[in-house]
Amino acid sequence: MTDTLIPNGCKTNGPVESGYFKKGCNPFAQTGRSKLQNKRVLLNQQIIKQMRMRAGAENLLKATSNNKVREQVVLELSYVNSDLQLLMEQLEGLNSSVEVYQNVQETSSIPLIPLGLKETKDVDFSVALKDFILEHYSEDGSNFQDEIDDLMDLRQACRTPSRNPSGVDLLANYFSQLSFLETRFFSPTRQIGIFFTWYDSFTGVPVCQQNISLEKASMLFNMAALYSQIGTRADRQTQAGLEDAIAAFQKSAGVLHYLKETFTHTPSYDMSPAMLSMLIRLMLAQAQECLFEQITLPGIRNEFFSLLRIAQEAAKVGETYGEVHQSMIQTPIKNNVPFFWTTMSELKTNHYNSLAHYFVSTALLDHQLTPSDDEDKQEKALSQIYDAMPEGRSPLDILKDKEERRRIGKAHLQRSIMGHEEAIRIHSRCRDLQKLYILSDILQAGLRRSLTKFEQNDKEEEFTDYMLAPDIISKTEKKAEMEIPAATKVKVKDLFQRLGPLSVFSAKQRWSAPRTIRLRLQDRDLGFTLKGDAPVQIQSLDPLCPAAAEGLKEGDCLVAVGDTECKWLGVSDVMKLLKDVDEEGVTIRVVSMLDSSSQPMPTKSATYGGLLKTYSMICLAHDEDDKKSRKVAKKPSFLSWGLKNKQKSGSTLSLPNADYNGPWNRPCPTYPNSYNESALY
Repeated sequence: MTDTLIPNGCKTNGPVESGYFKKGCNPFAQTGRSKLQNKRVLLNQQIIKQMRMRAGAENLLKATSNNKVREQVVLELSYVNSDLQLLMEQLEGLNSSVEVYQNVQETSSIPLIPLGLKETKDVDFSVALKDFILEHYSEDGSNFQDEIDDLMDLRQACRTPSRNPSGVDLLANYFSQLSFLETRFFSPTRQIGIFFTWYDSFTGVPVCQQNISLEKASMLFNMAALYSQIGTRADRQTQAGLEDAIAAFQKSAGVLHYLKETFTHTPSYDMSPAMLSMLIRLMLAQAQECLFEQITLPGIRNEFFSLLRIAQEAAKVGETYGEVHQSMIQTPIKNNVPFFWTTMSELKTNHYNSLAHYFVSTALLDHQLTPSDDEDKQEKALSQIYDAMPEGRSPLDILKDKEERRRIGKAHLQRSIMGHEEAIRIHSRCRDLQKLYILSDILQAGLRRSLTKFEQNDKEEEFTDYMLAPDIISKTEKKAEMEIPAATKVKVKDLFQRLGPLSVFSAKQRWSAPRTIRLRLQDRDLGFTLKGDAPVQIQSLDPLCPAAAEGLKEGDCLVAVGDTECKWLGVSDVMKLLKDVDEEGVTIRVVSMLDSSSQPMPTKSATYGGLLKTYSMICLAHDEDDKKSRKVAKKPSFLSWGLKNKQKSGSTLSLPNADYNGPWNRPCPTYPNSYNESALY
């Protein structure tokens, strides 16, 4: 049960025994990523403290009219705002610390941007769920202590997921359990007093609500963040590692898209539609970058068609990062996105566009058209590079004219040099980018290569030509696409299935407390029939039978026979339990729907030959082998009851579905407006 939390007093030194923690979780793994996440936790706590102080100071400023007090409050408020700004900058620095997420063996690849996990506070489900089980389901909540402990352990484990598929499965498991939990305990007409607090991933601002949708949305965000960290960690020097990275980033984008489409009006800004749209573009851009690296990993052949193809692939990566950068500098987003992210996307836009111009220039400068070449094929390939040919020249004229090829090739080299220089300038203006020495080396190497190529094709006596090379049309053989992983719809076992079938025993439906009925045989008949499946219902009740006299009603659901729970049993299984009823009878427990509604309970009736099949105790008078061949008829022991029974068998009764408006609707406590937005779901 409690296989996640360490007992009090447990030593953390030394290795943790295998299998002690939930699969996909290890809170004692002191990796660089976990240390970074621990710093995020401390910063979030300090941010909420400062925000509470600011809210109190603002309220005092509104309430007091004393000038001296107002001056002192304004001064204190300035200090609080200053501290809060410093904390925000520290949190931005953590979001910019991407080097700890990269593969440790990575030495020649441009770093990628992962998402940090959202942090949360502990939640105690115990008291609220026990009270709800007692009030709503009329059962002793203490009997479900193990299930509650399992739920709390699972949530605690999700705060420290492993950076691998097992960690994703752990988050998906809890997300699926939340759907069961919502149906079981969260009614739209009442609050049960469970508060979920989550911190914004970018600003650290907390959001506290009783709405379980906040919990589900935050878990999806963390699932997408974990996928992005898996993609960042992959070894991009191998084909297998690149395939893993591509799949991870596409799945991250898919989860973010699912979050955006499913949970609207989320109160946390990091899950707002504008921010999620930007994050989706970022994940897809990084997947496209990995696709480009996958194509170039075996090496780039210095061949005309191959160079033009690679140029368009590089232009596609630059185009996707350009779209990411444009979305990052929009007014609603730019104030919360780390400056590191904005500069990195701008840098990659220039870098990959520069690579595209370099490959086109190499194709034009190093490969002259010869009689053995296919003119039509080269002409078609070159025409697909540009929207409009340089200076209105035809592709074939450019290919045949050596000087024209050299002139256009040098123009592309000039744009390549300018792009690399701009990327280096962007790199130098961001403090966090300056720490990425690998990135600096890659940019410098690209610039040197373009400069060397330009010097090789430059003539001293040649007049300087200021021709501007046209843009290159982006094209890719495989575009990065969003992929919604199967993990978002994983099937898990309902922890609270002992409460009964979820379609019947839910928070929306209100049931009476279980009633105990003593059943006794009367002329080998109990006086009613059964229908439905899990749980079965009482049908065609004889109003003169002993069970009716003790309070049994038509439409009651049978939940127990003797000491055996019957909530999950069908008609046949219940009849087997009632088969051994003797003269002394047997005790059963039944429940009734309190409120009536036009919406019927979704029951599954046992069918035979397409017709409704009901069972009564008269069936027990025959052997099991004879049941298939004989038509069962009730004995005329109830006088005129046989006629009534025939009339009632033409229609079936089902339990209604009602929304219960109880008197316990409690108002949701309010929080300062600076960090709480309630009822936004």
